[in-house]
Formats: sequence, C-alpha cells, structure tokens
Amino acid sequence: MKLSRIIKGKPVADQISSELIKEIDILKSHGIEPKLCILRVGARPDDLAYERGALNRCKKLGIKTEVIELAENVSQEEFLAELEKLNKSNDVNGILIFKPLPEHLDESKIKNLIAPEKDVDCLNPVNIGKMTEGDKTGFSTCTPTAVIEMLKFYDIDIRGKDCTVIGASMVVGKPAALLLLNERATITVCHTSTKDIVNTARKADILVVGAGVARLVKEDWVKEGAIVIDIGINVDEDGNLCGDVDFENVKKKASMITPVPGGVGSVTTSILAKNIVKACKIQNNLL
Repeated sequence: MKLSRIIKGKPVADQISSELIKEIDILKSHGIEPKLCILRVGARPDDLAYERGALNRCKKLGIKTEVIELAENVSQEEFLAELEKLNKSNDVNGILIFKPLPEHLDESKIKNLIAPEKDVDCLNPVNIGKMTEGDKTGFSTCTPTAVIEMLKFYDIDIRGKDCTVIGASMVVGKPAALLLLNERATITVCHTSTKDIVNTARKADILVVGAGVARLVKEDWVKEGAIVIDIGINVDEDGNLCGDVDFENVKKKASMITPVPGGVGSVTTSILAKNIVKACKIQNNLL
C-alpha cells in the first residue's frame, strides 16, 4: 500500500521567517521596529496556546509585542476605549483580537472600529472586502492564508482543481474558500446543513477541513489520491492534540496530508508576522 506524503508546516514557516528577518533588519536600520499588540478577553486555553506561538515567533524575528488582557466581564465601552487607544498609538503596527468574543460584546462594532491598516488578521469588513476581490493592499485571515502558502510551497497546482472546504465560519471556512477561488479553483463549501456531506467531500481533489470536530473526516470521505489539508485543532478524550481528520486512516488514501500538530498551525504565526511587517511598511509609507 502506498502511503501518502506528510506535508509539514515547519519548512514553510522557516522560509517565510528567513525572508522576514531580512525585511525587519532593513526596517530597524531605518529606526523602525514593527510591533504587535494582542488584545485578549479572558484566558481561554486555545487563545493562550495561539498567543504563546505568536509571541515566540515574533521574538525570534525581532518583532516587539505587547499583550493586553481584559477581564471576561469587560464592558463594551471599556473594550472599545482600549481598542481606540491602540488604533491611535503610533507605536503599534498590528492589532490581534481573539475570537469568539464573549456574547455580551458586540462584535460588529468591534470589527468596524479596528483600524484596517492595523487589522493583521482580517476582522474589519474593509479587509474582508479586499480579500474577496483579491486586493493585496489589505490583509487576509492568517490561517486560511497559511493553507495557500503550504499548497504553493509543496508545488500543488490549485488552478482548476475541485476543492471542498468543510466548515463555513468567517474564521476559517469562508476565507479559505475565497482564497482558493482567487487561485482559480472550483469551490464547494460544506456546513451543518449540507446534504450527503460524505459524497460531497469524496469528489474533492483538494479537501480542506476546518469544522472544529475531532477526527470528523474518515477514510471513506476521501477520494483516492486526494490532497487533505487539516486546519482543525482539538483535544481528544485521552487529552491528545488532534485535527478534524482521522489522520492514521486517511493517510492510507490521500496522496498528501497535513498532520496535527505540525501542519497548518505552524505556518499561521509566520503569516501573522508577515502581516505585521506589511502593516509596519504601509504605516511608514514604505509600501
């Protein structure tokens, strides 16, 4: 039996990082230091895990960081006031807000208030619109962009391929579909109301999974020789980190597959860093 090729994120992240180090050194030679501020409500474990990865990546690259933690019961007014300070701060180039936010906070007001030029994970509708149009002057969502970077790094031809995205959130599914469409793929998006999701998934040349359900996608969901990109990060009943794909069985059928951990997630923080550097250049009229 021919096993699939495991496509890991580290080589992709390393290549992006090596390019960024050169760009950051040039900025610093002009007295400019890129800075990210993370605005976090509460201390959810998944937020903290991503935050650690982002802070470590930024430290290695020479990007300054700051974390502002607000109480779980922070008021709308307090949150907006803190965000407005960051919008106006000349010292901050990128702002990262973790989602989902607590239900008592109005996300629509928050996403419209964050300055588009500092919105490094594509929360503001201005950047969502630019991403939809393929306008490179904005910022695209980090995790879906990491998917595209991985496909290109491993010389996977996206153009003309039948791509199925499982998951339709604004965090992963919808932006992933948009970015694949911008690469001239033919897109199908599956969600909780999709009829016969198994047969729909089975038609895909490239299957991108971001449903948030541990080991949802089984071997019979995957076409022989398909490329499977697993965005999911879950903890199973034994406390082990796993993706949305039943990796051990699906890898027998897929031609290429990403692992969890060690796949898309390891590229996401590099894309975040790339967006911070881009934001810094835009704000200093260097781009």
